[in-house]
Amino acid sequence: MNFIIAVIKPQKLDDVREALTGIGVEGMTVTEVKGFGRQKGHTEVYRGAEYQVDFMPKVKLEIAVAADRVLSVVEAIRKSAQTGRIGDGKIFVLDLKETMRVRTGETGAAAL
Repeated sequence: MNFIIAVIKPQKLDDVREALTGIGVEGMTVTEVKGFGRQKGHTEVYRGAEYQVDFMPKVKLEIAVAADRVLSVVEAIRKSAQTGRIGDGKIFVLDLKETMRVRTGETGAAAL
């Protein structure tokens, strides 16, 4: 089993969700986050005052999948989140030692 963490632009969330649903992903956790990478930040003007925005709004997706599904899930996220511009995001794949469904006590792949 693997745990996929993807940080993407908020406006791409619906596209990514549709792509994942289309390949049979049944669940994910979505969190609104802020951060920066190479994109750094930018300057905005509000009511005539200029100010620096250091952290950009992003969306973090967390998805647990069976090992044989990792490549298809990662590729679906990449294709649907990509704009070709700086700040498109990152995808991290981690090993997942164990998972348990709270309601039934099922463990391993059966709990996914």
